[in-house]
Amino acid sequence: MKDMAMAVEALARKVMNHRVFDHPMYRHWACAPLPAAQSAALFHQLQNFCASTRLGMAFPQGLKNMGLPRQAELMSEIEVSEGGHGPDLARMAGHIVNLTGKERVFDDLDDQAEVEAGLKRYSDQLLGDLPGYDRTSGLTRQAREAIAVFQQRSRSDPESTIRNLGIAFALELISNRSLIPGEKRALVDSGHYGVSLEDPEMYYLLDHWGECGAEQQHELNVRQAIAGVLNAETEPLVLSGIDAFLDALAALWDVIDSQLLPAEAAV
Repeated sequence: MKDMAMAVEALARKVMNHRVFDHPMYRHWACAPLPAAQSAALFHQLQNFCASTRLGMAFPQGLKNMGLPRQAELMSEIEVSEGGHGPDLARMAGHIVNLTGKERVFDDLDDQAEVEAGLKRYSDQLLGDLPGYDRTSGLTRQAREAIAVFQQRSRSDPESTIRNLGIAFALELISNRSLIPGEKRALVDSGHYGVSLEDPEMYYLLDHWGECGAEQQHELNVRQAIAGVLNAETEPLVLSGIDAFLDALAALWDVIDSQLLPAEAAV
């Protein structure tokens, strides 16, 4: 049992030692308030990426097929927990954009379709000339490649399933220990936007933040799930999933950092 705990901790250290964990994007994002257009374009890439991580697809069934019902249950719990977060993220994004613009951009923050369409318009304006940018989705090549990592959940064969478990492990550690703290630092702690976690528009961040937040529970779930399957045979597939996710997310953060953050912040 002790050896397994040490093995899981070794995986966690691998995730936290990757360059994406403390990516300079977070520091740059917090340096100065972003104009409305940059905020909107950033949130468009971010919310589409986050949406791709919420769907379990064939992943839980693949675990069941392998005789891993507890792992399937743990992954399904995360999927259920993530339900409804799309509107919450759109509301927060629209609120921040409204606060940074000279005039109100979104009249109805509860109209998810309106907000997300507005975010895309700014993304098209600012990022549309980048190589590989897709005008239909409004996504950079890097965002689409990060999303493609989670589209592998459509597969339920054993190799894909164990690889997907590695992806999930890295995702939840990054979300809990890097992404959500980075968002809080940039949007709340910086004081640039005059918002707090208690504001109703910031519920998405409140729900995910801290020891009682969703991401903390999600991390506990993936730690428990991976501890039950990690062995000499599965470890290479787990590591393959971890690396695929971390490298893809780092590339996405790279393009956001270089294209959307103020030049004076990126020093």
